[in-house]
Amino acid sequence: MQEILADVTVSMSEFKKNPAAVLREARQRPVAVLNHNKAAFYMVKPELFAALMEELADRDLLQKVRTRLAHKDRAIEVDLDEL
Repeated sequence: MQEILADVTVSMSEFKKNPAAVLREARQRPVAVLNHNKAAFYMVKPELFAALMEELADRDLLQKVRTRLAHKDRAIEVDLDEL
């Protein structure tokens, strides 16, 4: 069974009838739009989407830092004033 990651759910057919009403009734909370009782997509506020994207970018950056720290022996020392 698929986990639904939202407190508000709506069927695809109800969503298609009136997306604006779904958005209004959700009161800014994420909405899982279901197709055959499985999440087809999630509707989220632009601010939440931006925060999620920033979190993913931060995780990618953290992974790069960890990888590079593990290979410090290949690092090239530089003077920031010379850059």
